[in-house]
Amino acid sequence: MIEARWNGALIARSDDTVIVEGNHYFPADSVDATVLQPSSKTTICPWKGTAYYYSLHVDGAENTDAAWYYPEPKAAAEEIRGRIAFWKGVTIS
Repeated sequence: MIEARWNGALIARSDDTVIVEGNHYFPADSVDATVLQPSSKTTICPWKGTAYYYSLHVDGAENTDAAWYYPEPKAAAEEIRGRIAFWKGVTIS
């Protein structure tokens, strides 16, 4: 079972993550949606497509743009559709 934690909170847990470029992509339904706040940030990956971000809000603390997802990944990255990955201090174990 893979878990994502930040600021003392469990924010995602699944035994079905997909690893791409060293990042665990969790199924969206395994992520605690109450800690996600949509962000206006986007980035473009040449082979995955456009990434959209969430900021994490846990116990009054914010981790800006700490989660990302690809709503319409390119064909080469189809396996991450419907999945969310984390960084910026989020611990994956």
